[in-house]
Amino acid sequence: MARDYRQVADRIAADIAAGRLRPGDRLPAQRAFARRHGIANSTAIRVYGELVRRGLAVGEVGRGTFVRAAPPSPGHALAEEPAAPDGPAVNLELNYPVVAGQSELMARSLAGLLRPDVLEAATRPAAADGTPAAREAAGSLLARGGWRPDPARVLFAGNGRQAIAAAVASFVRPGGRLGVDALTYPLVKAVAERLGVTLVAIAADGDGLCPDALGAAHRGAPLGAVYVQPTLHNPTAVTMSEERRERLAEVCARSGIGVVEDTTWAFLAPDAPAPLAAHAPARTVLVDSLSKRLAPGLTTGFLVAPGAHRDPLADALRSGAWTAGRFNLEAATRWITDGTVAAVAAAKRRDTAARHRLVRSRLAGFRVRTDPRAYFCWWELPAPWRTDTFVAAAAARGVALTPGRAFAVPPLAAPDAVRIGLASPPYEVLSSALETLARVAREGPPGGA
Repeated sequence: MARDYRQVADRIAADIAAGRLRPGDRLPAQRAFARRHGIANSTAIRVYGELVRRGLAVGEVGRGTFVRAAPPSPGHALAEEPAAPDGPAVNLELNYPVVAGQSELMARSLAGLLRPDVLEAATRPAAADGTPAAREAAGSLLARGGWRPDPARVLFAGNGRQAIAAAVASFVRPGGRLGVDALTYPLVKAVAERLGVTLVAIAADGDGLCPDALGAAHRGAPLGAVYVQPTLHNPTAVTMSEERRERLAEVCARSGIGVVEDTTWAFLAPDAPAPLAAHAPARTVLVDSLSKRLAPGLTTGFLVAPGAHRDPLADALRSGAWTAGRFNLEAATRWITDGTVAAVAAAKRRDTAARHRLVRSRLAGFRVRTDPRAYFCWWELPAPWRTDTFVAAAAARGVALTPGRAFAVPPLAAPDAVRIGLASPPYEVLSSALETLARVAREGPPGGA
């Protein structure tokens, strides 16, 4: 009998692998399944248990058994041998925070959206300014530090990356110049290249991008805009003080420089000062998204536009085909208004604190720049390590890292540093990975070079 139930489970597994059963499909009730396959009900129970054990199905109390969207994470163990040919076992380049229970919360929110009449409306096209309900919800989501955006100024993109691209395109013409931190988000480097925009590295200190350096760069040759992450800057995790934000806003206003303010990670620091958009509302496009707050596959981006800049920004969204889908807007509105986003964000703030305890323990004694609220840290490697050599050595031990050169903007030389993404692996895997990295760092490079 044991072989019989496994053989039936094998056939169902083959149907899942071939796509005949798709993620989310509900399997028949166990009695109906038993009749269909000519087996006893007790055997059907064992078949379903085997499918769950294999990670191919999930049982939901009171609802039934469903084909799982993806196998659960196996919780990779770190090996002493070199990684397998398909790459390192632990990828600390990726940085997608997901906490337990968030999918259940999100699923409950969507139940009403799946009614036929509601779904019909939710699958119609949406304009760049979305719907009144979506604008109100976004306004409440983006409010912080005593500042709350006017919902009439909110626009929507398909995702945060598209929001950044639209904001840059609306401020800077092809061939123009965009100021950025000398260490900046790699996506902005890719966006600038595609738009034909030249990046200008602006010096930063322990309080973020330096306003005087920005003004000097603009006087040398005009900047169309500056891209900044004032709260939990990626990769250094620096959060600008209130005074630095005020000074930066003054320089931009006096010089006529537009501001693209990225607040994607700011939800992790609710006590941070008000955004630059509060200090320079006539010059700042604030961009944000749901991907870090909820899950990486959720692709609603938000933009808060200055009044005079709203129409050009909406044009940039339309011409780039960067507007959000109506279904995404409806889902986002429900997640925001029913408290799902707030609950998941609070859980992620607790999660970062736990992960930083691992960082402090495993990387004690090394030069690690971070903030206990951030999902990443910037590790300045000890001599005589060089970045590429260290990244290769870490990969050979099964850990993937982002090298410092990915963030460096010329003429800044690529620093001997790496960014460590803390969000994606389970705690045990992250702990082992950090221990491995510390061991590699202490052993030193091959040959001491």
